[in-house]
Amino acid sequence: MRIRTAATLAALLTAGLVPLAGPASAAPAKYADDFNGDGYHDLATAAPGATVGGKADAGAVVVNYGSRSGIKASNRTVVTQNSAGVPGTAEKGDEFGSALAFGDLNRDGYADLVVGSRGEDGKAGSVTIVWGSRKGLTGGRIVADPARSSHHRFGMSLAVGDFTADGRADLAVGSTGADVQIFRGGFTKTAGAASRTWVVPSMETGDSYGSRSLASGDINADGVADLVVSGRFRSGSGEWVDGNLVYRGDQSRPKALRTLADGGRQRAVLGDVNGDGYDDVITSDVVVTGDKVGPGRVIVYLGGAHGMSPYPPAVLSQDSPGVPGAGRAPGTSSFGAALSVGDVDGDGYADVAVGTPYEGVTTAPQTGTVTLLRGSAARLTGQGATRWTQNTPGVPDLNEADDFWGSAVHLADLDGDGRADLAVGARHENGGQGAVWTLPGSATGPTTTGAVSFHATAVGVSGTSAQLGSLFGQ
Repeated sequence: MRIRTAATLAALLTAGLVPLAGPASAAPAKYADDFNGDGYHDLATAAPGATVGGKADAGAVVVNYGSRSGIKASNRTVVTQNSAGVPGTAEKGDEFGSALAFGDLNRDGYADLVVGSRGEDGKAGSVTIVWGSRKGLTGGRIVADPARSSHHRFGMSLAVGDFTADGRADLAVGSTGADVQIFRGGFTKTAGAASRTWVVPSMETGDSYGSRSLASGDINADGVADLVVSGRFRSGSGEWVDGNLVYRGDQSRPKALRTLADGGRQRAVLGDVNGDGYDDVITSDVVVTGDKVGPGRVIVYLGGAHGMSPYPPAVLSQDSPGVPGAGRAPGTSSFGAALSVGDVDGDGYADVAVGTPYEGVTTAPQTGTVTLLRGSAARLTGQGATRWTQNTPGVPDLNEADDFWGSAVHLADLDGDGRADLAVGARHENGGQGAVWTLPGSATGPTTTGAVSFHATAVGVSGTSAQLGSLFGQ
């Protein structure tokens, strides 16, 4: 059975050339998130509220490089707009790191990091590619906004994949506008993308709307990346609804495949939860608006040869059999506010990590929890699910009010043992500085044995509201 997670797909589709002393020789980037080419997945973590050069909310991205022993705070690169070779200058309110994606865009055998800055130039937004190399991330270039007058927050969402079936990695960029720009593969350090195309969903526009998130994967297993756009769009009855638009990869541009009017407002993820070789679409319908938070559900649409299964999606919540914790009233839960997919125990089925950052633990409100749902031959299931908090024995630190543990979750094999490790972000740890935890994968799933954590200051990020752990590269 094959697992085709979005990261695996991107790695397969971003084969490139590795510079040698003699003539160039074709070689693939082993993983789409291996920025230094050492054969290990790396972890990219956003701190969009970081202070840089005295400028509040300028933003930073911390990349911890994977190794045989996993990640550690000292083995890292911190990227900002003041980093050598990175274009632009750190300014107040840029929020560099408000969106992250990765893939080998210039086909040199090293993964590249794509960073959105939704607050750049008075919320116009910007997108920066930071190039991977043998020494890690270094240098970069701006991806120019070709339709700056029609929207704001260019780069508020990002995804990488071969959406145009030419064997090269493309870059999809969302904004508050009704369009998703796709920059076609052929990126170079000097010339940018080969060309541009675009997807035009019927999206509601405005400062709080547009393409909230983008995700790539191979739903029909044809070797071409498909694109999922999360936002608000018009239903068949003409009403504005929250949900997801699914596009099939195609030679000219992605083609509309299906609309999922499921209330989804958060990041969709793709992965093969039932091991049949087709990526499945996993999203959630939790609503987080100001101080109003819904209890949340995780929704799974199975992929298939024709793109999407005609069967109704599977729906799991904290009231489902086997899922720890009871469903909570609005304002106390947010099950599904963060999602990630990966095989934590090496059984051939992708599992799903679910962040519930607004959930209270004991008497402390909004401390946050993380739940792992298990993949199986039939479907994603709550049977055998596991839940962690900062009070779980072996997890570093303790629950505190308003930590929002589970603000972001990420599953990737950071130590090369064939099992995905669980990374957890808490954007408000230490009053807003933020922090990151990792729990190694094992034959039974993530374990607290060998768990590590580091706060913003330990990885060179400053600012009382740095919000390290707001999101991870997906």
